[in-house]
Formats: sequence, structure tokens, C-alpha cells
Amino acid sequence: MGIYLAPVIFFGLIILFASFFVVKQETAAIIERFGKFQGVKHSGLHLKLPIIDQIAKRLNLRIQQLDVMIDTKTLDNVFIKMKISVQYQVIRNQVGDAYYRLENPENQITSFVFDVVRAEVPKLKLDDVFVRKDDIAVAVKSELQEAMNSYGYDIIKALVTDIDPDEQVKHAMNRINAAEREKTAAEYESEAQRIRIVAVAKAEAESKKLQGQGIADQRREIAKGLEESVRMLNNVDINSHEASALIVVTQHYDTLHSVGASNRSNLVLLPNSPTAASGMLNDLVVAMTTANTVGEATKGKYPDPPQKETGF
Repeated sequence: MGIYLAPVIFFGLIILFASFFVVKQETAAIIERFGKFQGVKHSGLHLKLPIIDQIAKRLNLRIQQLDVMIDTKTLDNVFIKMKISVQYQVIRNQVGDAYYRLENPENQITSFVFDVVRAEVPKLKLDDVFVRKDDIAVAVKSELQEAMNSYGYDIIKALVTDIDPDEQVKHAMNRINAAEREKTAAEYESEAQRIRIVAVAKAEAESKKLQGQGIADQRREIAKGLEESVRMLNNVDINSHEASALIVVTQHYDTLHSVGASNRSNLVLLPNSPTAASGMLNDLVVAMTTANTVGEATKGKYPDPPQKETGF
């Protein structure tokens, strides 16, 4: 009797354990009874009828990502490769639709992405594709959301993660960018050069202004010194002509001294003979005396200029 009961108990235990099953977190189990949909079980320990009920599929309820590579052409006839990343998730209360209504949801999503991108990108130029990639992503999500919701899938987000133009186009874009940077650098360099030139010119103008003021002050002091020298010579009975000639000769000697003080001077002062100073003194005295005599003799001999008659 015990020999016959042992197999029954053994198979009974197997059937009992087969009646229990565990569903993991963020997973849903599709239960079928004789091939017909029976229900959906979520995370936890569950009971089913052995042999009669079967777990047809365990669906992942976590957010999944599908990367779609698309070859398309822009409005300005540039071929590009775009990578669209679609994040999607099975809707918890539509697990049955997600399993039974679509054979391959990834292929369905890919088809919709191709359709939207190839409808939107040919309307844009290459530069606009980069600028408006968020608009393309929004269009993809909107189209997918409307289409996939009825199949039990929720579209979380669509992202344009890569835009790769043709190699020749990329080289051309790099050359354009390099030329733009060189142009900008040249403009900045020219502006800096202009600022330096203006600064140097201002500094030079200020220097010349100060130098002119210094020369004017120097000449003013020299004139005061000459005036004082003439006054002192007049006090010792030397007339103004002789005093002026003497001062000129003194300046002549000062100039000779300044020229001879520099080892690198290549200036030649003429006349430079030992008797030049005395000859210059005599010539100046004679010239000034003659000029004074002529001026006194001709004073008052020239008639007054005729007056212009005015008629009334």
C-alpha cells in the first residue's frame, strides 16, 4: 500500500509547488488558460492551476530605450545620419494590449520614427537641423505617443542624440569654422594694433607738447638772461650794440664748447678759426652801427601814404 502512495504523494507535491509562482518587481506575468488570456499578475507570490494555467510571457515594466539610426537628406541636399533615442514603457493597466496587439513593438516604434524624421528633416537646412533638433524630438514623441498608447505603450521621451553629416560636408564645415575664427582673430588683432598706435600717438603728442613747453620756458629764461646781461653791460658804459655783439660771441664759444664735449658729435661749426670770434665781434658792431646810422638818416624823409578819398 505504501509503495503505491509514495508516487502519488510525490506527484502531488510537484503539482502543489507548480501551483505557486513569483513575479519580480517591475515585471508583469501574462497568464493563459488553455491558450486563452486569463489575467495579469504583478510582483509578488501568486497561485495558478497546474497544467491548466500557463505563464505565457513576463513583460518588463521598467523604462526601456530604443536607439534608431536614420539616413535622410536635408533641404540643401546634404545627406546626414541621425540617431534618435526613444524611451518607452509598458502601461501597467494595459499589459494585455502590449503583449497581444503588437508582435514586435520595437519594429513598430522604429517605423514611426523613420516616418516622422523623414517628413521633418527634408524641410530644414543642415544648420537648422542642429538648431531645431529639439523640435524634431518633440514631433517624434508626439507622433509615437498618439500611435503607441492604444497598443499599451507610453512614450516617455524622444531625443535626437547625434547628427552626423557626410564626411566631405564635415570637412567643409570645419574649414568654414576655421576661416571664421581666423577672421575674428584678425579683427581683434587689428583692433589691438589700432589701440596701440593711438596710444603711442597720444603719448608722442603729449611728449611733444611737454617738450615744446620746455623749449618755450628755456627760451623765455634765456631772453631774461640776455636782457639782464645787456642791462649790466650798459651800466659799465657799453652801448647796446656792443653788448649784443658781445653776447653773440659768448654764445658762439658756448656752442663750440657743447660740440667739443661730445665724443660722438659729427657737427662742424663754421667758421672755426681762432680769429673767427674777434672777426665776428667786429662785423656785428659795424653792422649794427651802420644799420642804426641809416635808420636815423632816413627817418622822416618818406612822404605819408596817400589817403583814400571817399565820396558822398
